[in-house]
Amino acid sequence: MPISAPRLIVDGLSAGYGAVRVLENVSLRLEPGETVALLGTSGNGKSTLIGAIMGLVRARAGAIYLEEDGRRTLLTGRRTEAIADLGMALVPEGRRLFPKLTVEENLLLGAYRRAARAQRTDRMADCYDAFPALKQRHRQLAGSMSGGEQQMLALARALMSAPRILLIDEPSVGLAPILVSRMIDTIALVKQRYQLSVLMAEQNFHQAVRIADRGYVLVHGQIAFEGRTPDELRNSTLVKTYYLGT
Repeated sequence: MPISAPRLIVDGLSAGYGAVRVLENVSLRLEPGETVALLGTSGNGKSTLIGAIMGLVRARAGAIYLEEDGRRTLLTGRRTEAIADLGMALVPEGRRLFPKLTVEENLLLGAYRRAARAQRTDRMADCYDAFPALKQRHRQLAGSMSGGEQQMLALARALMSAPRILLIDEPSVGLAPILVSRMIDTIALVKQRYQLSVLMAEQNFHQAVRIADRGYVLVHGQIAFEGRTPDELRNSTLVKTYYLGT
């Protein structure tokens, strides 16, 4: 089945917070149907880049586009809700759930964009089918769930918006090693099931490259290496010496 997602293009992006510039001249692309890993240790700009793509962090230079059927839509300068309306969804670092709302209420809040509202009942049934544990806990308060269950809910909530591109920021944070492996596997299954393109920021190199088609390594806010295949990432001297510490 052909992938209907647009191409995501980041071109010469610089961004930061106040007087602090975090990203410097970052360029990357996400092709339709790809899973691309955005790798790097904490503090190197992965979350800032994800935030800039979603309009949560202001770009100081460069541009971000969606490209489809030969036409480009500029994302730079748009409000976050307008970017979401174009079919982008974010699974934020730390889940950012509403802890005093139930699983079902959190999911319904995910279907806020116009294109998703009409199909929210079918979408929720589909999420419960994909995540049976959430169906069993649909009346449970989100804040009372385990870390793994909360990460599952954050992913399902993003899917409720009927996205075409999914941005996932540090899905392994706060999870036990066995749950990290399961979550990465779940992301791969969800990507295939919903025919999505996925850009995933992740510190856990070995888990990320298991499902990535290719990846970028961020060092001090710049793209230090682009691996066109998982093997190129694994065999990179820079990755081995700087990122893996070998």
